[in-house]
Amino acid sequence: MAQQRNPASAKVFNLLLFIFFFSICLSRPATGEEEHTWQEAFEALGIAWNPDGTLNRTVQIPMVPPTPSINPNDTAQVALSTDVFGTSRPYRLYRPINLPKNKKLPLIIYAHGGDFVLFSVSTVIFHNFCNDIAAQFPAIVVSVEYRLAPEHRLPAHYDDTLNAIFWVRDQALRIRPRHPYLEHADFSRVFLVGSSAGANIAFHVALRSLDFNLWPLKIKGLLLNQAYFGGENRTESEIRLKDDPYVALYVNDVLWTLALPLPANNRDHEFCNPLSGGSYLGRVPRLPPVYVKADYGDPLVDRSTVLVEMLRFYGVRVVYQYGTDGSHGIEQRNSTAAQELYDGMKKFIYSIGEYAETEGNYASL
Repeated sequence: MAQQRNPASAKVFNLLLFIFFFSICLSRPATGEEEHTWQEAFEALGIAWNPDGTLNRTVQIPMVPPTPSINPNDTAQVALSTDVFGTSRPYRLYRPINLPKNKKLPLIIYAHGGDFVLFSVSTVIFHNFCNDIAAQFPAIVVSVEYRLAPEHRLPAHYDDTLNAIFWVRDQALRIRPRHPYLEHADFSRVFLVGSSAGANIAFHVALRSLDFNLWPLKIKGLLLNQAYFGGENRTESEIRLKDDPYVALYVNDVLWTLALPLPANNRDHEFCNPLSGGSYLGRVPRLPPVYVKADYGDPLVDRSTVLVEMLRFYGVRVVYQYGTDGSHGIEQRNSTAAQELYDGMKKFIYSIGEYAETEGNYASL
């Protein structure tokens, strides 16, 4: 009589086979790479060590204050914003200037980019992004001022963003006086959104949040824009675009060394490589629908492709959208690319109900 395989054993076997297959098909050994120094990477990033081991961040991207009131002289203003201090960290809240009548808005919890090491909710490119999505979706946005590495290594960024979810839950329950912006939020339609390193944060926080009672919040979806992942083996896109002006390979290696828990010498850590088989994999099937945006001109595009395949393997519903020639952070430099991203995200958020029984992709842009 033929022996039947235990279903649990079969699932583990299939998982191992999946990890092995994609490690072989999409990765290449890290050999023959040009040597670069930490000093070169630090100069490219605009950072330097302080004597006490902290970083001096000199990168020249403006920071802007919130805009809590309408400026009659600013014809481009589309949203209002204000800074609040949550349970343990500051947040910047956004709402559209023109609120729809008798209608609650989706609630976005946003993690900005910056390679875990740079930037803030007040950095102008991320402030403008939140203004735009608050107005265009429309939505209420909570942008998280998470701590930065290497002063605070991972998982500090995940902890701070998870605490933002808890703060929003407490706002929904009115444990503390509810902020006026959140009076317009639909707490049953919460979405985690992240750009670059922020997308990595959103992914890991979504997995962590599954272990907590978030009632009355309902996290309906996860939106990942050019997610910042890595690994010891190089992907084809990383090799092909190793000297990319925005996320050069040698700079990425230094950034992961600054961000990962000590000893930070393994890019196959689960915080960096979702395929590493870490503690999160058992939670992946419980994720809500996921939107993934990637661009073929981004060295990290193959990492997004592997993520999409992993999610589909686990039965997670996925929408993926690929730009044909965009680079990393293209929406910050190109208004057409930004609008395409906003449109794709809005379509995902407002079609969650219709989408519930399907998966698919939007047309390549």
